[in-house]
Amino acid sequence: MSSTPSLPLKVGALARHTGLSVRTLHHYDEIGLLVPSGRTPAGHRLYTYGDVQRLQQIQSLRATGFPLEEIRRLLDGGAFSAQRVIQLHLDRLQAQLAQTQRLTERLQHLARHLQTATHVPLTDLCRIIEGTIMMEKYFTPEQLQDIQARGAELGAERIREVEQAWAEVIPAVRAHMAKGTGPDDPELQALARRWRELVNAFTGGNRDIAASVRTMYQQEHAQINAVQPHTPDPSMFAYMSQVFAKIGGGPG
Repeated sequence: MSSTPSLPLKVGALARHTGLSVRTLHHYDEIGLLVPSGRTPAGHRLYTYGDVQRLQQIQSLRATGFPLEEIRRLLDGGAFSAQRVIQLHLDRLQAQLAQTQRLTERLQHLARHLQTATHVPLTDLCRIIEGTIMMEKYFTPEQLQDIQARGAELGAERIREVEQAWAEVIPAVRAHMAKGTGPDDPELQALARRWRELVNAFTGGNRDIAASVRTMYQQEHAQINAVQPHTPDPSMFAYMSQVFAKIGGGPG
């Protein structure tokens, strides 16, 4: 606020000092979320300090994701104290700051990498995806920690070897798909075993992580493939499932 407002506040003044629109404040009044404590003789809304305090709580709860009807119920029922509302907002902001910091660090690392290379390593790709929420959509926090630990264990050289192997396996499988090779073909089965080895190299043999990877690649293939072209698509997963059924043991 540029100056200390004089109480009580008319709706226009409250809108001006808070950055909310008059229309929003009218809506809050209409749904019983923020009913002004007074009226002028002409019927204009007048807001007291207590009203402004409630408005602050409303906006904090909105920032944490509560719907308006739930906010009204919570505030009217006394479920949250003013201190609790502020703490919820602080917790949300701190989580957002931490997430932004992680994404900033990963994008900075990617920018440095692209200055010297054109191929984005799989581990960097995973970190970028994680920073844009996709990884958190498909992996638990524990799985993400395992993936990061696995990457550190493998080291940059081994990771590059795995990526190069995928760059050979995926096109080879795609060629067999185009030819209509059956699941009994020895060469295709050899590719399936190599596929399994590469999945295990990334997941450390964790079947839950492997399943999450498959789900992510099936549902987000277009976005991932735009950056990392040698990735399986849903049709390839379906095709290879027939081969793994023949050789047993699953894809990893």
